[in-house]
Amino acid sequence: MFETTNVAMAVHYFARLLNFFILVRVIFSWLRINPYSMMGQLIYGVTEPILGPIRTMIHQVFRYQGMIDFSPIVGIIFINAIANFAISLLR
Repeated sequence: MFETTNVAMAVHYFARLLNFFILVRVIFSWLRINPYSMMGQLIYGVTEPILGPIRTMIHQVFRYQGMIDFSPIVGIIFINAIANFAISLLR
């Protein structure tokens, strides 16, 4: 029914979409866009399940309390690693 190439492409595009949402969230934080707007709720609703646990891990494991939030960087690396692993399994 589904070819592995099509599934691999879907995984690739889904990972790119998540990366895009994370980058938009970072830009929203720089521009101080209202997180309660419709677009803000969409972006935060999609990215918070990914970035929230990463942020907690960074604070608990590494005891980092600085002003820079590294969770988007770690999240993008994590998403790309999982997507590449899944695509390599499919091929």
